[in-house]
Amino acid sequence: MSEPPQAAGEKLTASQIESLFRQYHDLVLQAAYRVTGRAEDAEEVLQTVFLRLLRRQAPPPELGAGARGYFKRAAVNAAVDLLRSRKARPAAALDDPFPTLAATEPDAQRRLVGRQWHQRLRRALAGLSPQAAQIFALRYFEELGNGEIARLLGISAGAVGISLHRSRTQLRRVLDLPAGDTP
Repeated sequence: MSEPPQAAGEKLTASQIESLFRQYHDLVLQAAYRVTGRAEDAEEVLQTVFLRLLRRQAPPPELGAGARGYFKRAAVNAAVDLLRSRKARPAAALDDPFPTLAATEPDAQRRLVGRQWHQRLRRALAGLSPQAAQIFALRYFEELGNGEIARLLGISAGAVGISLHRSRTQLRRVLDLPAGDTP
């Protein structure tokens, strides 16, 4: 952040928020897209993350040296919140609006099947607890290690491992996968 946060208890200024936006908007968009799978949703998450920051009474302490981790975590949380809010909608609302336009070539068919798989996974992810969904997304969408996730969330690496194991088990069951397959 180019300007240091103000004294504890004071809101960030518009120029500080603008500076953070310029510095971290790509990171937030990419993290949100990996979780939601849709550019429109990633844009919505980007707005949510920075609106939440703007509305805070005081800057989060993580904005210092750990700002990158803060924005990744904020993007994943907002993306999971968005998926969860859409869980009650019919599945067609989350699907590609033109799935039948795929070419009949093998590569196009693989891409269509891959897209459908990711959509099912995202819907299933919305069924996990908020922390479990966050840990899963940070591990498998953001490709962070268990130790890094533990540091970001202030929990032990063992707790991260247990959460991932339970999440994979639950997702296998929801997605009807054999025990050896990993979502």
